[in-house]
Amino acid sequence: MATATLSIDLDAIAANWRALDKASASGVQTAAVVKADAYGLGITRVARALAQAGARRFFVAVAEEGATLRQVLGPGPQICILSGHMGGDTDMIGDLDLTPMLNSLDQVTRHLESLPGHAFGVQLDTGMNRLGMEEPEWEAIAPFVLEAGPELLMSHLACADDPDHGLNETQLATFLAMTNGTGVPRSLAATGGILLGPKYHFDLTRPGVGLFGGRPYEAARPAVTLSLPVIQTRQVAAGEAVGYSSTWIADAPSTVATVSAGYADGLPRTLSNAAVLWDGDTPCPLIGRVSMDLITVDISHLAQVPRYLDIIGPNQTVDELADIAGTIGYEILTGLSPRYIRRYYEGTA
Repeated sequence: MATATLSIDLDAIAANWRALDKASASGVQTAAVVKADAYGLGITRVARALAQAGARRFFVAVAEEGATLRQVLGPGPQICILSGHMGGDTDMIGDLDLTPMLNSLDQVTRHLESLPGHAFGVQLDTGMNRLGMEEPEWEAIAPFVLEAGPELLMSHLACADDPDHGLNETQLATFLAMTNGTGVPRSLAATGGILLGPKYHFDLTRPGVGLFGGRPYEAARPAVTLSLPVIQTRQVAAGEAVGYSSTWIADAPSTVATVSAGYADGLPRTLSNAAVLWDGDTPCPLIGRVSMDLITVDISHLAQVPRYLDIIGPNQTVDELADIAGTIGYEILTGLSPRYIRRYYEGTA
């Protein structure tokens, strides 16, 4: 039976990590961010490929992801938890040697009291107003925290994908003011920050979406192809409608393919009557509404019915599909359905 297939090029992911490592300033360590199941691509195979490429430090969102990653990688690589030390995480952090990035006084207190001597880092808010300690809170507790020996001081850029945005320089200046003179290794740059240049690199960079071929890393090797099976075709007469609410009406006799995927598989309804699928290099318009499990595609111009049509691949990147949907590549990637069969390719480069 034909199945929707998500093909993942592990060689491309490893090559992207090496390229971003090379783009980081000399002497700077390059980590890998693999939260959200490695951006939807499967943390087990992806993390192993990155470790083989040379990554020794990994970032995930929550401790549960860290536990999964530790099982994948075994002892040795450092696994940092961006949400910090949450209530109930203590045993997991201690037993599995996870490194929380502490975000508040409450987390500092919890960590130092429950796991004295255990590795930790500190996340500082330099202008995103999301995670991390703001300047007044940090100034109040910095002497106490620094005495406990954090392994990393980090922050996160809000607008690194826009090199001309003024907040980049503002956040850089704030980060310098909050961390200069501490003697602690520092990290500010994710993928976009790496591309902003060496003054943003400090001691550690943390590429994420760029590893998987996403913006703003335009030089990335594409890592993902999503091929969807054609499960039925029909002839539609001029004037007949296709799909829910009759939003597409044939203006001539048409051959319509019904394809196995829908919004339950991470294809937003905003792709309705807008997206394009590909038979090799030939575009085929998505017609009608995206439904839960199915989409319909006009293949009238094809010489024969294809077994599969690609919605992500050489002719349409994740970001280009996201543009059509009115969202971002991150959302498309992380929303890829577990119903897709994942096929991994490596050793082909």
